[in-house]
Amino acid sequence: MDAIITARETQMDDLINKLEKKYSKIKFEESDKFYWSPSKEIVYYNSSTKDIDSSKWALLHEVGHALLQHKGYDQDFILLRMEVLAWEKAKKISKKFSVKIDEDHIQDCLDTYRDWIYKRSLCPKCSTISLQNNKDNKYRCFNCSSVWQVTSSKFCRPYRTLVK
Repeated sequence: MDAIITARETQMDDLINKLEKKYSKIKFEESDKFYWSPSKEIVYYNSSTKDIDSSKWALLHEVGHALLQHKGYDQDFILLRMEVLAWEKAKKISKKFSVKIDEDHIQDCLDTYRDWIYKRSLCPKCSTISLQNNKDNKYRCFNCSSVWQVTSSKFCRPYRTLVK
């Protein structure tokens, strides 16, 4: 078992070393999850996950965010667009490191954001799908004119609070 863990960690270490050489402005730091911190300009990664392929893909995805200089978002669709762009960038840079990213994996990851947006966009009163308002970052129902807010976190349940 230890040999398997060591082999996984070695593969991740090798990829990280190559990424550090190619993209010297990006810092990498071990963590319990994969993410890009724009404020610290660090890509956080987890080298101890069981699936080495998906770990490499997640790492390259976060490098994609870093290279695209993704900072933040103020609307749900902008977040989804940033995720799509980061995966597109990851696919391009993966070729330089002989890593093939599975398209089904990408779509599964993007589906989590699509599902999240769908749940947030459902009117709490009549279940009509609506869009976020550009001006105040709230949702407004096309059918019953209800207005609701959603949590700013993308990591929690999509709570919807009626405003009016």
